[in-house]
Amino acid sequence: MSVLDFDLSDRDFWARPMEQRGEAFDRLRSRATPAFFEEMDIGFAPKGPGYYALVKHADILEASRNPEIFCSGDGGATGIPDMPAEFAEYFGSMINMDDPRHARLRRIVSRAFTPKMIKQFESDVEAAAVGIVDDLLAKGPGCDFVTEVAARLPLKIICDMMGIPERDYKFVFDRSNTILGGFDAEYGGADVSEIATRLLNAGMELQQLVQDLAAHRADHPTDDLTSSLVNANIDGERLSMQELGSFFILLVVAGNETTRNAISYGLRLLTKNPDQRALWLRDLDGHAPGAVEEIVRLASPVNFMRRKVTRDFEMNGNLYRKGEKAVLFYWAANRDESVFDNPYRFDITRTPNPHVGFGGPGPHFCLGSHLARREITMMFRELLRRIPHIEAGKPDRLHSMFINGIKHMECTF
Repeated sequence: MSVLDFDLSDRDFWARPMEQRGEAFDRLRSRATPAFFEEMDIGFAPKGPGYYALVKHADILEASRNPEIFCSGDGGATGIPDMPAEFAEYFGSMINMDDPRHARLRRIVSRAFTPKMIKQFESDVEAAAVGIVDDLLAKGPGCDFVTEVAARLPLKIICDMMGIPERDYKFVFDRSNTILGGFDAEYGGADVSEIATRLLNAGMELQQLVQDLAAHRADHPTDDLTSSLVNANIDGERLSMQELGSFFILLVVAGNETTRNAISYGLRLLTKNPDQRALWLRDLDGHAPGAVEEIVRLASPVNFMRRKVTRDFEMNGNLYRKGEKAVLFYWAANRDESVFDNPYRFDITRTPNPHVGFGGPGPHFCLGSHLARREITMMFRELLRRIPHIEAGKPDRLHSMFINGIKHMECTF
């Protein structure tokens, strides 16, 4: 095959039109072996030895099923360069850990995210969606769908779960944007020399917010998640204040950013595919499960997670050596033509739909997937019931390698 004329480590690649991104990943999947890329120089972390880009569905499934070989804890999973030590205090959550530490933390926090617990939040999610659509109708067409609709629902639900008061919603929203702003100039990402300072400050401020609340809840518990976590004693285990802070950062960043981007992409997909909108409108509840899965597949809000190889290992005919890095590109795997028929088509009746929009199988599968599905379902049920012909304008995309995000998008109806 000819030499590649693009570089996944080039920040300009992630500003290209989505069609060009798709063509690039199509070419990578057509290769017999995974392509290898040099790492970018980000300034505040040492430049590493490079990484293999895993873009095939089968490779991502197998790597995810072997976390003891493709580990998350050696340098972290959420960035390609190894995480600097000073970042671990704020961003060293369980997503960047391996067992047994990962299993311990997940065991403590997972009781808040079971289907049974999410069922209890259902009325809260529905009420929030109703209120958001009320406000949208009052403001009228032409407003920013991302900030006025898609971002508000997950932000409110997560803050309410944790007991964060409404006056702090914007504070949490702004800091999460800073953390996931990537290279985007709107969030200050154009100046690489200041990225580390911005990230650390945002992490410190979010951690301080929840730790102050936790200190109060330790003596004055309520029925919120912060009270449950700070007072939890599960099999003799409880979260430290640092662990609680890192978990909160993971929760607001992962739960807020990813769900809002799925909702934003969902409206864009319905706008570009009126046949699928008409089909969904004929049976809002019946088609909702399939539509939500298809939205998550094509949105793929998290582009990748990184793993480091712990020992020499052969996978699908390719040898990976101890210490090498492998990056699991979920966006690419969700368009693997060997798994998904006509993979770029939006089809709310697609079945089966074994997407990896919530990550691959294994211990790092998204803990909040049930909540995310519920939020997306409720938001579109309310939108399509009351504003059935709402449409999305041209999206203003986030310039980021990690998050497949939409910052702003006008809506009309």
